[in-house]
Amino acid sequence: MTGFIVLKILSELVLPPASLALGAILHLLLRLLRWVRLAAVVLGLAVTQTLVLSFPPVADAMMSRLEERARAAEQAPPHCCFDAIVVLGGGIAPAVLPQRPFPDLNDAADRMWLAARLFRQGVAPRIIVSGGGFMARDSEAAATEASAMRLFLIDLGVPSEAIVSEGQSINTIENLRNVHQMVGDGRVALVTSAFHMPRALLIAAREKLPVSAFPTDFRALPQTRPFWDNWIPSVDALSLSTIALREILAIEFDWRIRAEDQ
Repeated sequence: MTGFIVLKILSELVLPPASLALGAILHLLLRLLRWVRLAAVVLGLAVTQTLVLSFPPVADAMMSRLEERARAAEQAPPHCCFDAIVVLGGGIAPAVLPQRPFPDLNDAADRMWLAARLFRQGVAPRIIVSGGGFMARDSEAAATEASAMRLFLIDLGVPSEAIVSEGQSINTIENLRNVHQMVGDGRVALVTSAFHMPRALLIAAREKLPVSAFPTDFRALPQTRPFWDNWIPSVDALSLSTIALREILAIEFDWRIRAEDQ
Protein backbone atom coordinates (compact mmCIF):
# COMPACT_ATOMS: atom_id res chain seq x y z
CA MET A 1 0.00 0.00 0.00
CA THR A 2 2.80 2.43 0.92
CA GLY A 3 4.59 1.80 -2.38
CA PHE A 4 1.35 2.40 -4.26
CA ILE A 5 0.79 5.75 -2.55
CA VAL A 6 4.39 6.88 -3.11
CA LEU A 7 4.22 6.00 -6.81
CA LYS A 8 0.88 7.79 -7.22
CA ILE A 9 2.27 10.96 -5.64
CA LEU A 10 5.49 10.87 -7.66
CA SER A 11 3.63 10.25 -10.92
CA GLU A 12 1.47 13.30 -10.25
CA LEU A 13 4.39 15.55 -9.33
CA VAL A 14 6.38 14.89 -12.51
CA LEU A 15 3.43 15.61 -14.83
CA PRO A 16 1.32 18.73 -15.44
CA PRO A 17 -0.40 20.47 -13.85
CA ALA A 18 1.37 19.48 -10.61
CA SER A 19 4.81 19.77 -12.23
CA LEU A 20 3.98 23.33 -13.32
CA ALA A 21 2.89 24.27 -9.81
CA LEU A 22 5.99 22.60 -8.36
CA GLY A 23 8.19 24.47 -10.84
CA ALA A 24 6.60 27.78 -9.85
CA ILE A 25 7.17 27.08 -6.15
CA LEU A 26 10.79 26.10 -6.73
CA HIS A 27 11.23 29.21 -8.86
CA LEU A 28 10.11 31.43 -6.00
CA LEU A 29 12.27 29.62 -3.45
CA LEU A 30 15.35 29.83 -5.66
CA ARG A 31 14.78 33.53 -6.24
CA LEU A 32 14.60 34.06 -2.49
CA LEU A 33 17.98 32.33 -2.27
CA ARG A 34 19.21 34.67 -5.04
CA TRP A 35 19.80 31.81 -7.48
CA VAL A 36 18.10 33.80 -10.18
CA ARG A 37 19.43 31.93 -13.22
CA LEU A 38 18.60 28.52 -11.82
CA ALA A 39 15.16 29.80 -10.84
CA ALA A 40 14.56 30.93 -14.42
CA VAL A 41 15.70 27.55 -15.78
CA VAL A 42 13.38 25.62 -13.44
CA LEU A 43 10.36 27.75 -14.33
CA GLY A 44 11.21 27.62 -18.02
CA LEU A 45 11.41 23.82 -17.99
CA ALA A 46 8.07 23.54 -16.19
CA VAL A 47 6.34 25.89 -18.62
CA THR A 48 7.95 24.22 -21.65
CA GLN A 49 6.89 20.75 -20.51
CA THR A 50 3.29 21.87 -20.09
CA LEU A 51 3.24 23.70 -23.41
CA VAL A 52 4.78 20.85 -25.43
CA LEU A 53 2.42 18.28 -23.94
CA SER A 54 -0.53 20.52 -24.83
CA PHE A 55 -0.03 20.15 -28.60
CA PRO A 56 -2.32 17.49 -30.16
CA PRO A 57 0.41 15.91 -32.38
CA VAL A 58 2.54 15.29 -29.28
CA ALA A 59 -0.40 13.67 -27.50
CA ASP A 60 -1.18 11.53 -30.56
CA ALA A 61 2.45 10.41 -30.90
CA MET A 62 2.69 9.20 -27.31
CA MET A 63 -0.76 7.64 -27.28
CA SER A 64 -0.13 5.89 -30.62
CA ARG A 65 3.03 4.33 -29.22
CA LEU A 66 0.89 2.50 -26.66
CA GLU A 67 -2.13 1.83 -28.85
CA GLU A 68 -0.10 0.27 -31.66
CA ARG A 69 1.31 -2.22 -29.16
CA ALA A 70 -2.25 -3.02 -28.11
CA ARG A 71 -3.30 -3.55 -31.74
CA ALA A 72 -0.36 -5.91 -32.28
CA ALA A 73 -1.26 -7.89 -29.16
CA GLU A 74 -4.88 -8.10 -30.33
CA GLN A 75 -3.75 -9.97 -33.46
CA ALA A 76 -1.89 -12.67 -31.51
CA PRO A 77 -3.68 -16.06 -31.21
CA PRO A 78 -5.52 -17.70 -29.55
CA HIS A 79 -8.86 -15.93 -29.61
CA CYS A 80 -11.05 -18.78 -28.42
CA CYS A 81 -11.75 -21.01 -25.47
CA PHE A 82 -11.76 -18.46 -22.67
CA ASP A 83 -12.83 -19.19 -19.11
CA ALA A 84 -13.79 -15.58 -18.46
CA ILE A 85 -13.88 -12.06 -19.82
CA VAL A 86 -11.96 -9.81 -17.43
CA VAL A 87 -12.76 -6.09 -17.34
CA LEU A 88 -10.27 -3.90 -15.51
CA GLY A 89 -11.60 -0.96 -13.52
CA GLY A 90 -11.17 2.62 -14.65
CA GLY A 91 -14.25 3.19 -16.78
CA ILE A 92 -16.77 4.00 -14.09
CA ALA A 93 -16.97 5.69 -10.71
CA PRO A 94 -19.20 4.22 -8.00
CA ALA A 95 -22.19 6.00 -6.56
CA VAL A 96 -21.53 8.47 -3.74
CA LEU A 97 -24.65 9.12 -1.70
CA PRO A 98 -26.40 11.48 -1.54
CA GLN A 99 -24.60 13.63 -4.14
CA ARG A 100 -24.29 10.95 -6.84
CA PRO A 101 -27.00 8.29 -6.50
CA PHE A 102 -25.84 6.25 -9.52
CA PRO A 103 -22.45 5.19 -10.93
CA ASP A 104 -20.83 7.70 -13.27
CA LEU A 105 -19.34 6.69 -16.63
CA ASN A 106 -16.14 8.24 -17.98
CA ASP A 107 -14.11 8.11 -21.21
CA ALA A 108 -12.99 4.53 -20.53
CA ALA A 109 -16.55 3.16 -20.27
CA ASP A 110 -15.95 1.43 -23.63
CA ARG A 111 -14.37 -1.35 -21.54
CA MET A 112 -17.74 -2.45 -20.20
CA TRP A 113 -19.50 -2.04 -23.53
CA LEU A 114 -16.93 -4.30 -25.22
CA ALA A 115 -17.20 -6.84 -22.41
CA ALA A 116 -20.97 -7.03 -22.87
CA ARG A 117 -20.55 -7.43 -26.64
CA LEU A 118 -17.99 -10.21 -26.19
CA PHE A 119 -20.29 -11.99 -23.76
CA ARG A 120 -23.17 -11.84 -26.23
CA GLN A 121 -20.84 -13.26 -28.90
CA GLY A 122 -20.19 -16.27 -26.65
CA VAL A 123 -16.50 -15.52 -26.09
CA ALA A 124 -16.73 -16.70 -22.46
CA PRO A 125 -19.45 -17.88 -20.06
CA ARG A 126 -18.80 -15.21 -17.43
CA ILE A 127 -17.47 -11.71 -16.92
CA ILE A 128 -15.14 -10.85 -14.05
CA VAL A 129 -15.27 -7.16 -13.11
CA SER A 130 -12.16 -6.12 -11.21
CA GLY A 131 -11.75 -2.90 -9.28
CA GLY A 132 -11.97 -1.81 -5.67
CA GLY A 133 -12.24 1.56 -3.99
CA PHE A 134 -9.28 3.18 -2.27
CA MET A 135 -11.46 4.99 0.25
CA ALA A 136 -14.10 2.28 0.56
CA ARG A 137 -14.70 0.31 3.73
CA ASP A 138 -15.30 -3.42 3.72
CA SER A 139 -18.92 -2.87 4.67
CA GLU A 140 -19.52 -0.50 1.74
CA ALA A 141 -19.62 -2.91 -1.18
CA ALA A 142 -21.47 -0.35 -3.28
CA ALA A 143 -18.42 1.96 -3.09
CA THR A 144 -16.28 -0.24 -5.36
CA GLU A 145 -15.76 -0.02 -9.09
CA ALA A 146 -16.60 -3.71 -9.38
CA SER A 147 -20.09 -3.22 -7.98
CA ALA A 148 -20.64 -0.21 -10.25
CA MET A 149 -19.49 -2.18 -13.30
CA ARG A 150 -21.74 -5.05 -12.33
CA LEU A 151 -24.76 -2.74 -12.16
CA PHE A 152 -23.97 -1.22 -15.56
CA LEU A 153 -23.42 -4.59 -17.23
CA ILE A 154 -26.79 -5.77 -15.92
CA ASP A 155 -28.34 -2.64 -17.44
CA LEU A 156 -26.65 -3.64 -20.73
CA GLY A 157 -28.44 -6.99 -20.57
CA VAL A 158 -25.77 -9.27 -19.12
CA PRO A 159 -27.37 -11.79 -16.70
CA SER A 160 -26.42 -11.09 -13.10
CA GLU A 161 -25.43 -14.73 -12.55
CA ALA A 162 -22.82 -14.40 -15.31
CA ILE A 163 -21.01 -11.53 -13.56
CA VAL A 164 -18.37 -12.17 -10.89
CA SER A 165 -17.07 -9.26 -8.83
CA GLU A 166 -13.51 -8.73 -7.59
CA GLY A 167 -13.68 -5.61 -5.47
CA GLN A 168 -10.55 -5.79 -3.32
CA SER A 169 -7.89 -4.48 -5.74
CA ILE A 170 -6.79 -0.85 -5.99
CA ASN A 171 -4.33 -1.07 -8.91
CA THR A 172 -3.65 -3.14 -12.02
CA ILE A 173 -1.18 -5.45 -10.29
CA GLU A 174 -3.76 -6.38 -7.66
CA ASN A 175 -6.48 -6.62 -10.35
CA LEU A 176 -4.64 -9.35 -12.23
CA ARG A 177 -3.21 -11.09 -9.18
CA ASN A 178 -6.68 -11.48 -7.68
CA VAL A 179 -8.17 -12.57 -11.00
CA HIS A 180 -5.44 -15.22 -11.31
CA GLN A 181 -6.47 -16.62 -7.95
CA MET A 182 -10.06 -16.80 -9.20
CA VAL A 183 -9.43 -18.49 -12.56
CA GLY A 184 -6.30 -20.53 -11.85
CA ASP A 185 -4.69 -21.58 -15.12
CA GLY A 186 -7.74 -20.71 -17.21
CA ARG A 187 -7.24 -18.32 -20.12
CA VAL A 188 -9.06 -15.00 -19.95
CA ALA A 189 -10.09 -12.38 -22.49
CA LEU A 190 -8.58 -9.20 -21.06
CA VAL A 191 -10.54 -6.02 -21.73
CA THR A 192 -9.07 -2.61 -20.98
CA SER A 193 -8.28 0.67 -22.72
CA ALA A 194 -5.76 0.38 -25.55
CA PHE A 195 -3.31 2.75 -23.86
CA HIS A 196 -3.46 0.62 -20.70
CA MET A 197 -3.16 -2.75 -22.44
CA PRO A 198 0.68 -2.89 -22.82
CA ARG A 199 1.23 -2.47 -19.08
CA ALA A 200 -1.62 -4.85 -18.23
CA LEU A 201 -0.07 -7.53 -20.47
CA LEU A 202 3.33 -7.12 -18.81
CA ILE A 203 1.72 -7.56 -15.41
CA ALA A 204 -0.32 -10.57 -16.57
CA ALA A 205 2.86 -12.22 -17.85
CA ARG A 206 4.59 -11.50 -14.54
CA GLU A 207 1.66 -13.05 -12.67
CA LYS A 208 1.67 -16.03 -15.10
CA LEU A 209 -1.97 -15.36 -16.00
CA PRO A 210 -2.82 -16.61 -19.53
CA VAL A 211 -4.54 -13.74 -21.32
CA SER A 212 -5.51 -12.58 -24.79
CA ALA A 213 -5.82 -8.87 -25.48
CA PHE A 214 -9.13 -7.23 -26.37
CA PRO A 215 -8.29 -3.51 -26.35
CA THR A 216 -10.84 -0.74 -26.68
CA ASP A 217 -11.12 3.00 -26.02
CA PHE A 218 -8.64 4.06 -28.73
CA ARG A 219 -7.90 7.78 -28.36
CA ALA A 220 -5.21 8.73 -30.89
CA LEU A 221 -7.55 9.88 -33.66
CA PRO A 222 -5.94 12.82 -35.49
CA GLN A 223 -8.23 12.33 -38.50
CA THR A 224 -11.23 13.45 -36.43
CA ARG A 225 -10.09 17.07 -36.00
CA PRO A 226 -9.38 19.94 -38.43
CA PHE A 227 -5.72 20.43 -39.35
CA TRP A 228 -5.42 23.82 -37.65
CA ASP A 229 -6.14 22.26 -34.27
CA ASN A 230 -2.76 20.55 -34.51
CA TRP A 231 -1.08 23.91 -33.84
CA ILE A 232 -3.31 25.09 -31.02
CA PRO A 233 -2.44 23.87 -27.50
CA SER A 234 -5.46 22.44 -25.70
CA VAL A 235 -6.48 21.06 -22.35
CA ASP A 236 -7.72 17.89 -24.06
CA ALA A 237 -4.31 17.27 -25.64
CA LEU A 238 -2.59 17.92 -22.31
CA SER A 239 -4.86 15.38 -20.64
CA LEU A 240 -4.15 12.81 -23.35
CA SER A 241 -0.41 13.43 -23.13
CA THR A 242 -0.32 13.00 -19.37
CA ILE A 243 -2.34 9.78 -19.55
CA ALA A 244 0.04 8.34 -22.13
CA LEU A 245 3.18 9.58 -20.41
CA ARG A 246 2.04 8.14 -17.09
CA GLU A 247 1.66 4.72 -18.73
CA ILE A 248 5.04 4.97 -20.49
CA LEU A 249 6.80 5.93 -17.26
CA ALA A 250 5.11 3.07 -15.40
CA ILE A 251 6.16 0.54 -18.04
CA GLU A 252 9.76 1.75 -17.99
CA PHE A 253 10.31 2.50 -14.31
CA ASP A 254 7.76 0.70 -12.11
CA TRP A 255 9.90 -1.91 -10.37
CA ARG A 256 6.81 -3.88 -9.34
CA ILE A 257 6.13 -4.90 -12.95
CA ARG A 258 9.58 -6.30 -13.66
CA ALA A 259 10.62 -7.42 -10.18
CA GLU A 260 11.90 -10.95 -9.89
CA ASP A 261 9.83 -11.54 -6.78
CA GLN A 262 6.43 -9.96 -6.31
